Amino acid sequence: MKKIILSIFLTGLLFSPNFMMGQITANAPTDGLYQDQGVIDRVPMPLPSVRKADIMWSKRIWREIDFRQKMNNVFYFPTVQHQNWKSFITVILDALKQGKITAYDISSTDELLVPITYNEIIARQTDTIHKTLRRTYAPFDEYDTTIITEFDPTQVMRLRLKEDWYFDSKLSEMLVRIEAFCPVMLKEHNGQQVPVPLFWVSYSDARKVLAQSLAFNPANSAMRLSFDDIFIKRLFESYIYKEQNIFDRRINEYATGVNAIR
Repeated sequence: MKKIILSIFLTGLLFSPNFMMGQITANAPTDGLYQDQGVIDRVPMPLPSVRKADIMWSKRIWREIDFRQKMNNVFYFPTVQHQNWKSFITVILDALKQGKITAYDISSTDELLVPITYNEIIARQTDTIHKTLRRTYAPFDEYDTTIITEFDPTQVMRLRLKEDWYFDSKLSEMLVRIEAFCPVMLKEHNGQQVPVPLFWVSYSDARKVLAQSLAFNPANSAMRLSFDDIFIKRLFESYIYKEQNIFDRRINEYATGVNAIR
């Protein structure tokens, strides 16, 4: 009888939540100066109201942010989520999965027309290749195999912004308004990296999510910055690859060298 009771006790201990390997405990010690739950209730800063009568001049431009540039590393890292820090693409994908924002399919005019779901985005970037290979040992016969390459968020290394620059006569000031953004993946093709735009997201639709998502501040961890702060304060480096024109052409299609620099 004692052996049976002891066996039941050990079995219960073995499968208890605190005993199992890899189980996260609710009573974890504070790992830092204070318990940090991340930015949760931050509200985006209101943007200036715009009246059509006050706009004397406006121009739409498209720019690209390369995450590999030092100033833009904040968008790419950390590649593995930890201590409430996420990369930009992880924040956006999590929000899409939870239905907090809406993504739109890529179009030739970069307009937000056709909504696309999170599952469709992942499925499009999952490659399935059927190959016929030959065994390296006798009898060296051929066999069919399927190679599946799943979507890798760390390959998203660029971000495109669609902006409207305008002069407000009431404020006597040149201002800019980000209208949408598009994550871009770099894929290997014939030994070269080919940019593949994934989807467009309305910036105004995503502002609440961006304002509640912490971005790493390499200078001061106590100064809380969100991804919305980074966009509003223009804390990034970029280059313009297209401006609004009658032929809807990119700059590199009609200008080269110094004339193409924007």
